[in-house]
Amino acid sequence: MLLTYYKLCIDRKTDMQTVKISPKYQVVIPKDVRNAMNLKPGQQIQILQYQDRIEMIPQKNISDMRGFLNGINTEINRESDRI
Repeated sequence: MLLTYYKLCIDRKTDMQTVKISPKYQVVIPKDVRNAMNLKPGQQIQILQYQDRIEMIPQKNISDMRGFLNGINTEINRESDRI
């Protein structure tokens, strides 16, 4: 399992970077991460605390979500007394 994870890190070229928290509790997202995630100034990001780490999830515009369910099976077996 560890070997698979290590190989995955090499394949994706993930590189952990360290940033410093400013006196105003601000952090700078490194340029290569901003470019890889296509982050723009003013874009909102959700912050989650999970155990002992912080996760940042960029919010997407609703227009960017268009078509992500394309091809999903919408057939639902309903009971005969339901419409």
